[in-house]
Amino acid sequence: MPLIAVATLGGTISMAPVPGEAGAVPRLGAAELLGDLGDLPMDVLAETLAGIGSASMDFATLVRCREWGLRQEADGFVVVQGTDTLEETAYFLDLCWPSEVPVVVTGAMRHAGLLSADGPANLRNALTVAADPRSRGRGALVTLNDDVHAARWVRKAHSSHLDAFSSAPAGPLGMVVEHAVHYFHPSPPRPPLLAGRDFGGLVPVVEAGLDDPGTVLAHTAALPEVRGVVVAATGAGHVSAGTAEVIERLVARMPVVVASRTGAGPTLRSTYGFRGSESSLIAMGATTAGWLDARKSRVLLHTLLAGGADRETIEREFRLRGDLD
Repeated sequence: MPLIAVATLGGTISMAPVPGEAGAVPRLGAAELLGDLGDLPMDVLAETLAGIGSASMDFATLVRCREWGLRQEADGFVVVQGTDTLEETAYFLDLCWPSEVPVVVTGAMRHAGLLSADGPANLRNALTVAADPRSRGRGALVTLNDDVHAARWVRKAHSSHLDAFSSAPAGPLGMVVEHAVHYFHPSPPRPPLLAGRDFGGLVPVVEAGLDDPGTVLAHTAALPEVRGVVVAATGAGHVSAGTAEVIERLVARMPVVVASRTGAGPTLRSTYGFRGSESSLIAMGATTAGWLDARKSRVLLHTLLAGGADRETIEREFRLRGDLD
């Protein structure tokens, strides 16, 4: 039988109410989570690496999780965490997982104290996906609510619904039915592995909007620990004239990535030419994110900077990973 390594990090799937407390908190470790699944057609090696809400997830924990998974030399690797930052964890692993072995990230939208908790089914599906040989070479995958998503596309699109995760416009890669994976699409070629080492410092996301002179961006980027910044721009990669002035000054001393704040669709490159348009920002030296949203752009930029990437490398990697071709 295949050997699947499981690392649990906390999150809603591990939470349950505590008498006298206001709400659910992390209480269940790897043994408790797997104990609810019954007999499995695989061998499982599981360990609790953390017990935190995913809003507190950090790169140090993710690096430790990745290294633990690699040491197990298993046939598949499942990471269990909260859903709030699950899409970012999955994309980090997609960038940095140096193996054809499947890595599958899952969690839950309902904790163990609620009716119809979805954690056990999601975890069972994740094990099924990780054990399937057809999952090899697909990079990091996410499975919740029976769907299987690619890390590059998936995002949490609803705060509480069971069907909270979407891969629009690409759609899910597949689905788990009767404890079997049904893939709808072949495995695309994976971009080269990134090897981030120094995740110190900050890479903030600053959102553009109505009546925005760029003041928040300027003050944020002035913090000494900031290594680069992602602007969640309006529409297809647009900012105000005032914000454009700030970006023009910033690109001289740090990478600035411009993504769309819409959550769907790419940044453009040459449709508009006004001050603060996509072509205007590109001419200044900003990097556009393509189809990557601001959250994924932040993970990619921070990982590139952690590996010592220069501006040319950052531009090349965003073109490679943000474009469709």
